[in-house]
Formats: sequence, structure tokens, C-alpha cells
Amino acid sequence: MPAVGADTGLESRSESSPDPTPLFDPRTFVDGVPHGLIADLRAHAPVQWVPEPELMGWEAGPGFWAVLTHELMNRVLRDPATFSSHLGGTQIRDPQTAAMLEFVQRMMLNQDPPQHTRLRRLLMRSFTPSAVASLEATISARAEELVSAVVDRGRADFAKEVSAELPLLTLADIMGVPTQDRMLLFDWSNRVIGYQDAEYAVSDAFDPATGTQMAQRSLEVRAQIRPGPDGRMPDPRSREGLADMYAYAHDLATYKRADPGPDVVSILLAADDAEGGITNEEFETMFFLFAVAGNETLRNGMPGGLWALLQHPDQLAKLLAEPDLLPGAIEEMLRFIPPVVHFRRTATRDVELGGRKVHAGDKVVVFHVAANRDPAVFAEPDRFDIERSPNDHLTFGAGPHFCLGAHLARRQMSAMFTEALWRLPNLRLDPAKRPERLLSNFQHGFKHLPVLWDVPGASAADRRNNP
Repeated sequence: MPAVGADTGLESRSESSPDPTPLFDPRTFVDGVPHGLIADLRAHAPVQWVPEPELMGWEAGPGFWAVLTHELMNRVLRDPATFSSHLGGTQIRDPQTAAMLEFVQRMMLNQDPPQHTRLRRLLMRSFTPSAVASLEATISARAEELVSAVVDRGRADFAKEVSAELPLLTLADIMGVPTQDRMLLFDWSNRVIGYQDAEYAVSDAFDPATGTQMAQRSLEVRAQIRPGPDGRMPDPRSREGLADMYAYAHDLATYKRADPGPDVVSILLAADDAEGGITNEEFETMFFLFAVAGNETLRNGMPGGLWALLQHPDQLAKLLAEPDLLPGAIEEMLRFIPPVVHFRRTATRDVELGGRKVHAGDKVVVFHVAANRDPAVFAEPDRFDIERSPNDHLTFGAGPHFCLGAHLARRQMSAMFTEALWRLPNLRLDPAKRPERLLSNFQHGFKHLPVLWDVPGASAADRRNNP
């Protein structure tokens, strides 16, 4: 743990430097990313020391280095030998116990080469051309069905009632999870990503009357998860806190090994190389990565992208007039409002970073929301421009951990916006209802995004009642 003072380089901070503590506080992000604060901090220094005070029931932590430029984020993510995902995991807050740290270190997300390289190679091989082609064809059909289900209503919560289903259904296809069990994925991702948010932390959207036997066994395990002596439920980042998900993953792996299908998970479980195939324990932690990262990131990305468009009607009008601009518009959505706020690394050795003295063991946290608006890379970074080119955003990361699902994420966004933007005329925010963001310092997303549109054939009176 670095000592606050000369060892951290804090002696170079001027008296007028803003307080960086809000970057750690999840409550900051309920009103949106504090881009003004980030810009002010970056103007003083590209790397800032951020304290971790006691808040929201969390114990105080040692603090971390916040990396706020595009260049330095690239450097950190591309150098796992110096900035490790494995040493302390990839979340700002340290795991509460040594056992919890050991558990999260087994996850592919929290590994470094060569261990990470082996698992990533096996996973990449499982996304065969035929499997990807099948997924892409299904994505378009699913997006059309989801928009068709609401088109005659004239209003919907886009985040909850429209876009949330598409990544769930796509993940169910990838993983070979029965469609009737897909809301388990919804609950699990809510509980992990939204554990700071009262609504998401107790997510229970799955209907037990519709699930498979695997789901029923999972629910029996969930019923046994009890609060600790302090009255709190176990941390969902621990095996104990998400025991029901790991039980389901174990049953799914057993089933898929005995009765494989054309899905990616069946291919993955059958894969082998010189270092051996994937074990059930490795699959269980990889299932976590699919169920949480594969769902929540895109689920937040689509409402965020729509919100950005609706906040900039000139850009929306341009896109509606020129549909060929959609690929570039999606890249600008991803840059302008990335769903992932940050990722952590841990320094393996003493190193200089952005003029700061970073010591072995220090937490180094790269902020996607800062790098994507770095004025050294993006002209007028706070301007939303669907024709921005080049657009070298870092929403999907860089280096060994570059997002494996980036292609499918873009494909799902394209399918959803193709349907929603051109089939829901005069799409706009509902003035009677306020969008609600997730309480989280890790994921930036909308829990609720109420929107209106003109129903084709509706009378003038109907439109007056649906302003």
C-alpha cells in the first residue's frame, strides 16, 4: 500500500487540483459520468491518486491510480507483465478475503498470459464460422420480434422492455441455455453488476414455474444463500454469493458433454489442444463471464446509445435520412457513452506512469469514460458526431483482454437500432417519466429509459393523449 505523500507523487498536485474521490463513489454516476471533473483532473495530471474512503457500508481501501488518457490506458492494457489482471483481480475494491481472491483469480477475466492465453484460444476456436453465422441470422429475427411486440403501444421502457431481451436471448443461444431459463441470466447479471443498487441487488425476475430441472436445482441452491452475521447477503463476486449460478453451470456442462448441440458451449466443452481441454471448474468461471459481461455490457450499451441519439436530434435526423451511417453511429455511441466505466490492474513492479511513481502492488485503474473523451485523440470530444472518423475508442479495451464479444455486440446494436429507429416514428424520451441510471461506479447504464413514438394510423386525439 503506498503512503500518501512523496511515494505517490501527490506532492506535485497543485492546491487547485479537483478532488478525485467522486470517481470512486457509485452515487456520482447516478447523474451520469462526471466528464467535467475528469477533464479538470486530466488537465492537472494524466494519472491521479484516488482515495477509497469508507462509504455505503464499504470499509476504507488503500486508494488507486486513475489513468485518464487514451495513450496511457493503451499502455497499461497492452502490458500485462507490468500491469496484472491476476494479482488483485479487475475490480477496484479488493476481494474481502484471501479465499475470495483465490477464487476470482481462476476466472479468465482475472488471468494473465499464458494461463489467460490458453482459455482465450479455446474460446475463440469455439466461435466457429457456422456458429457465428447462425447467431447473426437469429439476432436480426429476434430484434424484429422485440420491436414488433411494442410497435402498436406508442410507449415503452426501452431499457427494460425492448433492448434487455436481445442479449439475453443471444447468450442463451451461445451457451445452449434453454430459452425458458434465460431470465436466470438476467437475475445473475443484475446481482453482480448491480450489487450496489437496491433494485438490482435483489433481482428476482425468473419465473420458477417455467424453468427446466436445472433451473429448479439452481433455485434450491439460491434458497440456501443466507445473510451473514452483519445482516448482508454474501458478496455476489464470491462463489458463496452466486452459488446458484455455479450450480447451474455445473449441471449445464454435465448435460452438454453428454448431449452436445451446435451451440458455442458444446463446441467449447469438446475442444482440446496440447494443454488439454477445459475442465468443469474452468467452465463454471467462464459461465460467469458469459452470463455477466456478455449480458450487462450490451444491455447497458443499447439504451445508452439511444439516449445519446435522443439528446442530439440533429444527429438522429441525419441518421434517419441516411441509414448507411448506422455503423459509424454505433461506434460513436460506444465512444460517447461506454457501458464500462473502468477496469483495474495491479502493478507487478515499480514503474513510472504519466509522471507518477507507481509501486509494485499499487492498484492501477484505467477509465474508459476518460480515454474515450481524451482531447489529444478526439477533436471536440464532448460533441456527439455520428460521422466521426477516425474513431479509435477503447470501449472494448485493448491488448490480451480485448473484448471477445465485440463483433456480436456491434451486430446486436445494429439489428436493434435498424428495427427501433425506422419502425418507431418520432421516437423521443417520455417527458412524464425520468430515465434512471444504475447505481454503480463500474457499469454506466440505464435501468429505465421511458420513450414514446407515434403509432402509425393513430388519430390526432390519440397523439394528444400520448404527447
